[in-house]
Amino acid sequence: MGSEAKLLSLHEVSKHDNKNDCWLIISGKVYDITPFLDDHPGGDEVLLLATKKDATEDFEDVGHSQNARNMLADYYVGDIDINSMPQKGKQPPTGASGAASSGGSSILMFVLPLLMLVLAYGLYYYANHASV
Repeated sequence: MGSEAKLLSLHEVSKHDNKNDCWLIISGKVYDITPFLDDHPGGDEVLLLATKKDATEDFEDVGHSQNARNMLADYYVGDIDINSMPQKGKQPPTGASGAASSGGSSILMFVLPLLMLVLAYGLYYYANHASV
């Protein structure tokens, strides 16, 4: 009691990203969830994928129970230094690339096959009805 929470940078938290040492950032707080990895109902992989970033949205999207939220207190390490977090729209400083910058290419990955199907159907329709 009376001691201040430890303030951690994203760089420091990002070092803890494996099955033997796994920290997550949820709602501005840092949790060492390493002891819980084997017990997590969704498996450890989903937790490992949430390292090196703010995992709040991932945590909230699942709709965790109040019991799960209460369990976080057992794993609390400190608070995240918000100044070390990337600003919205900027790539994280952890060296991650690819998925973080592929917003436009994900749309292309959906639209391109759709256009190819439409073109194939058009050619099929034209080939079968042009000779009539």
